[in-house]
Amino acid sequence: MISFATDKLLSFLNINFNFIDQRIIMKDNYLAAQRVYNQHIYNPQFSNPEDVVKHMVAMQAQDYAGAKWAVALRMANTSEEVIEQAITDGKILRTHLLRPTWHFVSPQDIRWILALTAPRINAINAAMSKKFELTDHIFAKSNAVLEKALAGNKQLTRPELVNVFEQAGIATDELRFTILLMRAELDQVICNGGRVGKQFTYALLDDRAPLMPALTREEALTKLTLGYFNSRGPATLHDFANWCGLTVTDAGIGLEYVKLQLISEVIDGRRYWMPNNTKEMPSPKTKAYLLPAFDEFAIAYKNRDALVNPKYLKQARHVIFDPAIVVDNQVVGTWKRTLKAKSVDINLNLFGPLNKAQEKAVEKAISSYRKFLFP
Repeated sequence: MISFATDKLLSFLNINFNFIDQRIIMKDNYLAAQRVYNQHIYNPQFSNPEDVVKHMVAMQAQDYAGAKWAVALRMANTSEEVIEQAITDGKILRTHLLRPTWHFVSPQDIRWILALTAPRINAINAAMSKKFELTDHIFAKSNAVLEKALAGNKQLTRPELVNVFEQAGIATDELRFTILLMRAELDQVICNGGRVGKQFTYALLDDRAPLMPALTREEALTKLTLGYFNSRGPATLHDFANWCGLTVTDAGIGLEYVKLQLISEVIDGRRYWMPNNTKEMPSPKTKAYLLPAFDEFAIAYKNRDALVNPKYLKQARHVIFDPAIVVDNQVVGTWKRTLKAKSVDINLNLFGPLNKAQEKAVEKAISSYRKFLFP
């Protein structure tokens, strides 16, 4: 039997827990809504794919098909063909850039970002290079071989480059080939070219990106930091460090450079930085998006709880790896596509029920994706 005093205590605790739950939900909704807005998912306005990439500074692109859709989500109207053509034409480049993994980046930005991030990535890769007995001498030789093979605006596929290395007496077994190519990317020798069928090619960076005045480390760190918080805020210092792959110390130095150009807010003991032109969000309206795996809405933050409906944190623990269904700015499920000759089937895995307005919004999101693939 529960005493009157105990009953009052339980009632008091229940009220306070409900208050705390509501505060967490309100905080998460605020963060997610602002991020969707600043990443231009809520309000896609860009007319060119290269403008999206320029605004975002760099966009993770290891899932190539998904990365093209990530660009499209931030545009008012486009198709997969338009984005593919921008990549073929070199208006968007793809290379190992941050952490390290594949990223889309602007030709005007690739050199200063690599100059900033490559030393740390090479340090991270040093143990693997040593394991496969890849020395600076071998890297210099492989870079020279690539420069000769790709001269004259040539673009070669991976199998073609394997042959080039083997003819030059450079071993490509196991992971050596991948390490050699990544080092050449980080050394600003090569980047992706256009595709041949479904095969990726490599081209000389000098043929794909204009020579730009070199930035000082302070200038580059300032530009990267400001670009991140303007496109992804509200975000914390640790979010930024996790995204760019620099040390927290270096990320903090970058933040010191740009603090006066941003605004900040402390929420639950964490300081979030965001653009100084952050506005009140428009009145709530049910919207849904089909996000690709590794979209910047998820990958750009170290703590991703704010992106997921609190009821579904367990189901969405792999949110960065799975294509996500976002409704009212929060992940409520995952999706998969089955591509056919002239159509695409979309299979939804919802974590819970949706109301009619939300179902209609998801249907609209599916329609947008189909139109992207088959205009």
